[in-house]
Amino acid sequence: MKEPKKTPFYEKHVQLKGSIVDYSGWYLPVQYQGIVSEVQQTRSGAGLFDVSHMGEVLVEGPGALDFLQRLVTNDVTTLTDGRIIYSPVCYPDGGTVDDILIYRYSSERYLLVVNAANTEKDLAWFKENAGSDVTISNISSATAQLALQGPGSLSILSSLTEQPLGRLKYYHFLPEVRLAGVKCIVSRTGYTGEDGFEIYCSPEDASTLWDAVWSAGRAGEQGLVPVGLGARDVLRLEAGMPLYGHELSPELTPLHAGLDRFVSFTKQPHFNGREALLQLKQSGLKVKLTGLELLDRGVLREGYRVFDGERDAGWVSSGTYSPTLQKSIGLAFLPPEMAVGTEVKVMIRGRAVSARVVKLPFYRRRS
Repeated sequence: MKEPKKTPFYEKHVQLKGSIVDYSGWYLPVQYQGIVSEVQQTRSGAGLFDVSHMGEVLVEGPGALDFLQRLVTNDVTTLTDGRIIYSPVCYPDGGTVDDILIYRYSSERYLLVVNAANTEKDLAWFKENAGSDVTISNISSATAQLALQGPGSLSILSSLTEQPLGRLKYYHFLPEVRLAGVKCIVSRTGYTGEDGFEIYCSPEDASTLWDAVWSAGRAGEQGLVPVGLGARDVLRLEAGMPLYGHELSPELTPLHAGLDRFVSFTKQPHFNGREALLQLKQSGLKVKLTGLELLDRGVLREGYRVFDGERDAGWVSSGTYSPTLQKSIGLAFLPPEMAVGTEVKVMIRGRAVSARVVKLPFYRRRS
């Protein structure tokens, strides 16, 4: 069995007494002071996340745009330089390979950010679908990545650079920013439902970058805290964001996950899986992602079955206790006709517990 890899920030987690676990083949902190407090501080102040386990792939060449149009479900022609889009990637049968971010440097150069556990699989799929006019490079090992999230994130990061980060729009990026002298890529993106940034630098500069962000956040009024995997999962779930392996998989299409707005059936050339998804859309889905909130005591967890009367209607794909909403919430795959407000039963350890179908997302930040 392979020894898990260490990110460039591993020693920082040890120094801060993070509870280290093996996550997708990486040593990462599941928590520091506690999941609840880390969620609350990210929502009210700022949280610092090590996301260096994510994969980064450069796509370059005269055929880059055409390749990406065929590869992903979203319309890459809507991108201009310095912009980012989110998109699922599908197999010919409509199942999901991964969900990724695409950063456009130019019409012939793009950065793809992929899920950690999928990096090798994605890379093989990309190369299988690429023509001779495209170069695909895995730059994951040459990239360290931090996420700074929460309402205090802009103030913290702005104190480290002369560039006007406040002007950077959501899902836009700057290809070169000096943060405390460290050359970085900075994007206004995140996986928490809060305002925030994702920052890329070389592994050699990672320690310097962490120290600069940490010092700036601790010195100000933002009360910056380090955040582990546990709180990151709660934050994304509160924001109703899918997680690969839970809400997306080779068996679960973007349509099942409610990601219709990221699927362009009209773009040219057609993407992998278009015909299968089109047929699925026309025939109708048996289940679709929805939100659940628990009405009784207990906590929703992945795999719990959901019943509508005597009918086994579906399952919980992700569940947790939400510190922000102070109730248990979950994402569940249920028949599309089950409207918001419908009451159901969830089987928790042999006990039928009442829950209600609710609209997603569970949490939306105040702009």
